[in-house]
Amino acid sequence: MLEIHGIQRAFDSVPVLQGIDLNINDGEIVCLLGPSGCGKTTLLRIIAGLEIADSGNILLDNQNIQPIPTHQRGFGLMFQDFALFPHMNVSANVAFGLRMQNLPIPDQQIRVRQMLDLVGLSGFDQRDVTSLSGGERQRVALARSLAPNPRLLMLDEPLGSLDAALREDLIVELRTIIKRLHLTAIYVTHDQHEAFAIADRIAVMNAGHIEQFAIPTKLYQQPATAFVAHFLGLDNVVPVTTQENGLAITPIGSFPVSTSAKSLLLHTDYLSIVPNGSVAITESSLPSTLYTERGQGGEVLNSPQTILATLLQSVFQGDSYRLTLRHDSGIILTVKYPSVSPAPQIGDTLAIQIAPAAITPLAD
Repeated sequence: MLEIHGIQRAFDSVPVLQGIDLNINDGEIVCLLGPSGCGKTTLLRIIAGLEIADSGNILLDNQNIQPIPTHQRGFGLMFQDFALFPHMNVSANVAFGLRMQNLPIPDQQIRVRQMLDLVGLSGFDQRDVTSLSGGERQRVALARSLAPNPRLLMLDEPLGSLDAALREDLIVELRTIIKRLHLTAIYVTHDQHEAFAIADRIAVMNAGHIEQFAIPTKLYQQPATAFVAHFLGLDNVVPVTTQENGLAITPIGSFPVSTSAKSLLLHTDYLSIVPNGSVAITESSLPSTLYTERGQGGEVLNSPQTILATLLQSVFQGDSYRLTLRHDSGIILTVKYPSVSPAPQIGDTLAIQIAPAAITPLAD
């Protein structure tokens, strides 16, 4: 297990990492996810030994690895630019780490063939790396990082220079290979789709600290903060003005919540447009404030609720439209609308039904 305790780092008195704590289990793939400048690559480099932390501890299997030089840590490193040696062929590139281990040449050759087979490059051993496509070079770099059987595999935006379609294919292959070899891995990216596809757990970073560390499904369904929600593309964040009697009061109405919150996420997956004819969508029949149903004892009922909003934009996305709507309060909401139905018109007043599962309290 890799244990990271209280890692801090500053450059020119500007904090880059602010007390990072993180545990990574054996055989686990953990993704460091966040925008540029959040500190994720600096943290990776400190773990690798390429940077020195100002304070904190890094333990691998209960051993402090900070005094150990990078080349003696037994880690595999892979970067966005692949860092292949252009004067060496594919075989020599893959064997580089094995030569550093002083492995006998026959054993190196066997291991190189095994790794090239694993990454789908059988027969490429004598090829010139400069003649390879971007995807093929990525596979060579992966084979080179895997060949020495690393204690920890570290990948910093390894697919960043590839086109979207190729990234989508390779990220699935990459996870399959890492799991097949029972490796522990840290994967750095700014792309939430890559993170969801490869990681067992994701640490969302912001301004040098970890906002949330969770499995992908929990991160998506229950983001802890407004930053996490926005970074994952969950934009329906509504400020909470006050809380009383089990309700969070917002500009669009009152929602039942069980914990304190500074804002609420209304998850797009649980919002829907009331079909035409089901509700008479008029200002007299449906006010633009949210209905809060209560039982006979005054308790808040956990039932779907409805608001009115005006359609500002409709974007076709294949299986659905992405609708952007404005509530009378000025709050902007996005809703998915099935493309099999006729698209509503810009300027239409639509009824948005909010299922109880849509509501997630956010700490800040």
